[in-house]
Amino acid sequence: MAISAALVKELRERTGAGMMECKKALVETDGDIEAAIEHMRKTGLAKADKKAGRAAAEGLIIARSNDDNTKVTLTEVNCETDFVAKGDDFIDFANGVADLAFNNDPADTDALLALEMAGGENVGDTCKRLIAKIGENMNVRRFITLTTSGVLGTYLHGSRIGVVVELQGGDLELARDIAMHVAASRPTAVDESEVPAELIEKEREIFSAQAADSGKPADIIAKMVEGRIKKFLKEVTLVGQPFVKNPDVTVEQLLKEKGAKVISFQRIELGEGIEKKSENFADEVMAQVKGN
Repeated sequence: MAISAALVKELRERTGAGMMECKKALVETDGDIEAAIEHMRKTGLAKADKKAGRAAAEGLIIARSNDDNTKVTLTEVNCETDFVAKGDDFIDFANGVADLAFNNDPADTDALLALEMAGGENVGDTCKRLIAKIGENMNVRRFITLTTSGVLGTYLHGSRIGVVVELQGGDLELARDIAMHVAASRPTAVDESEVPAELIEKEREIFSAQAADSGKPADIIAKMVEGRIKKFLKEVTLVGQPFVKNPDVTVEQLLKEKGAKVISFQRIELGEGIEKKSENFADEVMAQVKGN
């Protein structure tokens, strides 16, 4: 049967797929638009599965909080390129996922993927449909939710770094300042008590080996090593670091001045830990030529 331009247009609007793909689907389903949509969803999911192995290290980190700043959720949704991350389709999807994570308190990422989005599809199927439409791998990677009886301060560095800091005492402005500091200075623990003993011992071994080459007496070497350990702990702990907005004081001094204490913090950076695949462009073109 003849497939009208109006029918192709309607299918394009409903699926977001290309004109030729829509026309082909309508031809295969004898102009039945509902059957064509089902057919395209099936083939789209197959395409999405093929793209699932590709590294997706770009995307967005989104923060959601309640009015009294006692609950905050940070959500990371990934795609392959910064170009797609700036597109409306991806932004709308990522914001929808962030809303679901904040409002529903899912137990884990699998539970989040099973939640229903505004269009009636669950998050996982919506993600696969977008992969098929846009042509890039996408992934709902993680979310973190903190609740407190104190104050939660949030800081977003663009959409690439998200930090939430839990304070006992102090106020929202201080919590946000500390969150900004965490984004910039990357502490690994609040204070020395949170630094793993094995990590300290490993650093002690390294410093001892370095100091042994100095030829100094053993008691002097021991003092040198302990001095290096103290310096190391100041560098990796939040309270030991110079405050980014006023390096003349440490974060610990600032907190004492404000009568506050950091209970915990969470810092997530877009794509951290994801190995990005580096490809030679000429090789990529040659591979496509051979494939054709």
